[in-house]
Amino acid sequence: MTAYVALLRAVNVGGTGKLPMSTLKAMCEEAGLRQVRTYIASGNVVFMSDADEAQVKSVLEDKLRTYAGKPVGVLVRSAAEMSGVLARNPFADKPGNRTVAIFVDEPLPADALDHARGIRGELMHLAQREAYIFYGDGMADSRLRIPACDAGTARNMNTVAKLVEMTASL
Repeated sequence: MTAYVALLRAVNVGGTGKLPMSTLKAMCEEAGLRQVRTYIASGNVVFMSDADEAQVKSVLEDKLRTYAGKPVGVLVRSAAEMSGVLARNPFADKPGNRTVAIFVDEPLPADALDHARGIRGELMHLAQREAYIFYGDGMADSRLRIPACDAGTARNMNTVAKLVEMTASL
């Protein structure tokens, strides 16, 4: 069995995509996932499964589409991949609540950051399926947009660290 993390897009953010974490946990268990645990209300789930990443993603997206009546994006990473995201954080010396990894499904193009718009002093670093951003002045007033990351979902490094810790305890 593999330990995984699933990150849902646009769940319980700004009053949209309401999904109680107890409901999400139940959906995951109905999908055959084991040792399911959620973390904060923004759609973070850790679990064990014999299925591969694509299978887990597909079954969760199907369950969520049925629940929400519309597509809900799901990004899946193995525990080892999540640990690597944390270990490779190029801004590890910066506050974890102001540093995010934006997770995407497919490898990002090498020029992804060249197309970023609205840059106001943010520091950016490109990885394979993540882009790291340090928001020195915080995210609230940022206008940063990276088109290659539009279908992704961001988690701050504090959350990434907690999810890594949670998968280690499965």
